[in-house]
Amino acid sequence: MSCFSCINPHRKDIKIDIEHAPRSSSRYSSGYTGDADNGKGQGAEEGARSFTFRDLAAATRNFREINLIGEGGFGRVYKGRLETGEIVAVKQLNQDGLQGDQEFIVEVLMLSLLHHSNLVTLIGYCTSGDQRLLVYEYMPMGSLEDHLFDLEPDKEPLSWSTRMKIAVGAARGLEYLHCKADPPVIYRDLKSANILLDNDFNPKLSDFGLAKLGPVGENTHVSTRVMGTYGYCAPEYAMSGKLTVKSDIYSFGVVLLELITGRKAIDRSKKPGEQNLVAWSRPFLKEQKKYCQLADPLLEGCYPRRCLNYAIAITAMCLNEEANFRPLISDILVALEYLVSQSRVSESSTGRGRGTNPSLPYSDRKAVSREPDSRSRASI
Repeated sequence: MSCFSCINPHRKDIKIDIEHAPRSSSRYSSGYTGDADNGKGQGAEEGARSFTFRDLAAATRNFREINLIGEGGFGRVYKGRLETGEIVAVKQLNQDGLQGDQEFIVEVLMLSLLHHSNLVTLIGYCTSGDQRLLVYEYMPMGSLEDHLFDLEPDKEPLSWSTRMKIAVGAARGLEYLHCKADPPVIYRDLKSANILLDNDFNPKLSDFGLAKLGPVGENTHVSTRVMGTYGYCAPEYAMSGKLTVKSDIYSFGVVLLELITGRKAIDRSKKPGEQNLVAWSRPFLKEQKKYCQLADPLLEGCYPRRCLNYAIAITAMCLNEEANFRPLISDILVALEYLVSQSRVSESSTGRGRGTNPSLPYSDRKAVSREPDSRSRASI
């Protein structure tokens, strides 16, 4: 992926913009239809509401630092409480940041039209003066990124079953975008930081500022400026700017690899040769006997070996360098749901919920709950 050489990979949540051509005109119109399935998101029927800046300043107590729950290239996210008592997340776009008015409009349109239980709910927005703010449902457990990397010593890592639960939920959200929306929607910025979690670790995809309508009719792709996050972009998209739903499949494969390994997509703290997760994993993905070397050490061997192998095989297909050979998200979802069902069967039949041993289906260690405790940094 040498085309990324001009980007500074040390900066967190970099939105890649390789080409310097003018922005393409918006393809969004009131004629767009998104067929919501049975998994409608909260508040889908109400639509996004308009807030004043004063409303949101009051909700966040004038954007106090203690209420800050996230920060990236787009700006800052604060926890807030509306006059109704509803707890929300308020994203305040940085006026000098990487996400501009077009991305703001796209996100409002997308989340106003698309509703699913695995997509974050947009409650409202603010366009007072030069202020641009978005109001979302509050996700108390933060992002998947928060629970995979750089864990505090007293914080328990995610269990194997929780990781697979998150993978299935994220796949359902992506399937809705690719298969239920008409025309299909290409997410374009799938990454662990954009997968938010509720108290039960149910995942929801967030941040739709880079989303694009997919190709229609006889078109095979959408030509666009190359944007996304370093380490997650599909190689063919990064090289050509030709965007398809298979670009999202590659990004989903990177997220699966993060779930399995506990490693970041790009980690400059690693020694050379291990900094790019996909490049480092390639030799292991090619030989099944090496699959166990990909497992996150924090799992301490507590996973069904057969299910680990199956998950890695799915991941390898998603990360195929040839886009045409990557599976569809609907097929991936079926495979992941089967994997989870097999995990449950194994747990039920053995009486142990976790673990593996090279010579046994599971280790004999006692199953222990390792789910993180809910935490909140905000004082509301």
